[in-house]
Amino acid sequence: SEKSKVEDFPFGGSSYKVKTFQEITRLEKDGIFAYESVPGTSVNGFVANENGVEFLVSGKEDAQLTVGLTADEVYNVFVNSENIGEMKTNMSGKLSISVELAEGNEVPVKITK
Repeated sequence: SEKSKVEDFPFGGSSYKVKTFQEITRLEKDGIFAYESVPGTSVNGFVANENGVEFLVSGKEDAQLTVGLTADEVYNVFVNSENIGEMKTNMSGKLSISVELAEGNEVPVKITK
C-alpha cells in the first residue's frame, strides 16, 4: 500500500528500475520499458529475451498488464498455461492483456514469437 522504488538493481548483466504502488507497478530494464500493471501486482521470475517474455504475476484483483516487446511483431500469449491466441504489438512494441488474479495465487504468463 506504500509507494516503493528501487533503482539500478543489477541482475543478469542488466540494470532494473522498479516502481510499485497498489495502483500501478512499473519495471524498466536498462532504461527501457519492460512491464506495467494496473492495479499494482507482484512479479517473480521475470525473464525477457529476443523471443519474448515470461513471468509469474500475483495480485489482489484482476489486472491489465502491458509488456514491452519488439514493435509490430506477432506473439503467442499463454496465461495460466492456456493459449489465449496470437496478438500483435503496437508501433512502440507494447502488448496489453488482462489477467484474472486472486489473492494468494501466482499466474504464469508466457509471451513468445
